[in-house]
Amino acid sequence: MTEFSVVTASNVNVQISSSLSSFGSEKRFDKSLTIGALKMKLELITGCPAAHMDLQVFTKENKLVTTMDNNDALLGSYPVDDGMRIHVVNKDSSIQVGDFEDVSKVEKYEMKDEDYEKKQDSVLGWKKRNKLGRFAEKSEEEKAREEEERQRKEREEEEAAKAISVGSRCEVKTANAPTKRGEVMYVGMTDFKPGWWVGVKYDEPLGKNDGSVAGKRYFECPPKYGGFVKPVFVTVGDFPEDDFGMDDDEM
Repeated sequence: MTEFSVVTASNVNVQISSSLSSFGSEKRFDKSLTIGALKMKLELITGCPAAHMDLQVFTKENKLVTTMDNNDALLGSYPVDDGMRIHVVNKDSSIQVGDFEDVSKVEKYEMKDEDYEKKQDSVLGWKKRNKLGRFAEKSEEEKAREEEERQRKEREEEEAAKAISVGSRCEVKTANAPTKRGEVMYVGMTDFKPGWWVGVKYDEPLGKNDGSVAGKRYFECPPKYGGFVKPVFVTVGDFPEDDFGMDDDEM
C-alpha cells in the first residue's frame, strides 16, 4: 500500500500551461485536492480531457521537477510551491494544437438590425430612454440648421449628377479602394437607397453586381462588372480602357 505524507490544507498559486494552447493563466488551488480532482479543474481551463492528460511540474526557471501521475495522491504531497508551473500534456489524438484558439470554428450569433432596434435591454434602448446621442432632443434652431445642411447636400449631389452623362468614360475613386475605370451606364434615383446614384460598368470585374440591385435592373453588364456610387466619387473624362499589359498580338 502506497503511503502519502499528511498535508496541512493550504493554497498554492501556480501558472498553468497546456500543450494545446499558447496561452497561460495563473490559478490558486487547495493543496488538499487530489490529483484526479485537480485534473477535472484543469479540464475546464485547458480543454484537455481529464482522462487524457499528464501533469508536469516546472520551477520558475523552467526546470522539470516531477510528473504528477497518481490520481489518488494529494497536490500537496508533490513539491509544488508558489510561482511554479503545472503543464498539461494532452494525450487525446482527436484534439489538435490550436483547436481552442481558432475562433473561425466558433458559430457566431448575429442579430438583425430591426430586431436589435426592438430590444429594450440593449445599449441602444438605454440611449433611447435617456435621449442620448442621436436620440437627444434638439432645439428648433438645431433642427433648422440640420435641415438646411441636408438640403444643401442634396442640391450639390443633384448638380454633380446632372453634370455626368450616360456613355461617358469615367474614373471612380472611393475611400480605401483602388481607382477604377469604366463607362457611365446610369444616372438617377434608385429604389435601393435615397439620393442620386451613378451606375458604372467597370473595365474589370471589380464591381458588386450586373447592373441590377434587389431584383430591379438599371443597366446591363456582366456579373461583378457593375457598381453604383455617389456622384461625388465619379470623374468623367478621356479615360481610355487599360490594355492590361497586352500588345496588339495578344488577346
